[in-house]
Amino acid sequence: MLEPEHQRRQRKDLAEALRGLRKASGLSGERLAKRCNMSQSKISRIETGRTLPTVVDVQLILSAFEGVPPEVAGELLNLARAANVDYVAWRTYARLGLYQKQAELKALEESSRLMRHFLPAIPTGLLHVREYATETLTPTVGSAPARNVARVVQARLDRQSILDDPDRRFVFLLTEQAVRWQRASLPVMAAQALHMATVSEKPNVEISIIPQGVPVRGTPMNIFVIYDDRLVTVELFSGEVVLRNPQDIDHHAELFDMFLSHALTGADSSAFLRKCADDFMRKLD
Repeated sequence: MLEPEHQRRQRKDLAEALRGLRKASGLSGERLAKRCNMSQSKISRIETGRTLPTVVDVQLILSAFEGVPPEVAGELLNLARAANVDYVAWRTYARLGLYQKQAELKALEESSRLMRHFLPAIPTGLLHVREYATETLTPTVGSAPARNVARVVQARLDRQSILDDPDRRFVFLLTEQAVRWQRASLPVMAAQALHMATVSEKPNVEISIIPQGVPVRGTPMNIFVIYDDRLVTVELFSGEVVLRNPQDIDHHAELFDMFLSHALTGADSSAFLRKCADDFMRKLD
């Protein structure tokens, strides 16, 4: 995996290489922009490193030059693919303050119209009640980074106001295991399931559940979130990967739709969540 400093180096190298190719070709930024059907300002931002070009952008730029050796083009495309993948370890977020991660997520959500969450293991923070959030954010192994749990929990709960924004649509797709995995006490688990059932009734929110026992020809390997058609975040035990390559985004969107086709939706999903809440409470008897 890549650490932030290495990622910055890759992006700088890519920007410098593209600028060098343009100068060697004798093309002005304006002429290159016309050949690529891009704006001159975008070409400038790419060459100065202010905008990260997608793999498609790099392909278009390379096609505008004559006589680029295949090995050079291949190296630049590989560099573009690598530069469009971010990896940040949770320990890095911990050094900055995990509550700042919540601020980053809030900004990302406020800049997106459609957010699709695939949640095979646990509900996302946007769906948490306070007690459940506290349990999930409290470190359970010694190697986990230290954090100010109360501050992160409050930041997570503050983010939830965006669920009331009618201009944004949320689709949460969970497995039954994600709902039933007993991450907290039974009363908290019941409250969490009931809360999700209530949230699912918001007009801009869909919560769907893949029940156990339904044949699914796919393996739910990771939590991931698709923000519009701009990027995908993938959660790992050690950190988070961000993918910006359009092919990677399309692939995850296709996976999401495949899993969604096996899920309970609408009133069926809400009824399932309420039944889970009842099941948790019956275990107390």
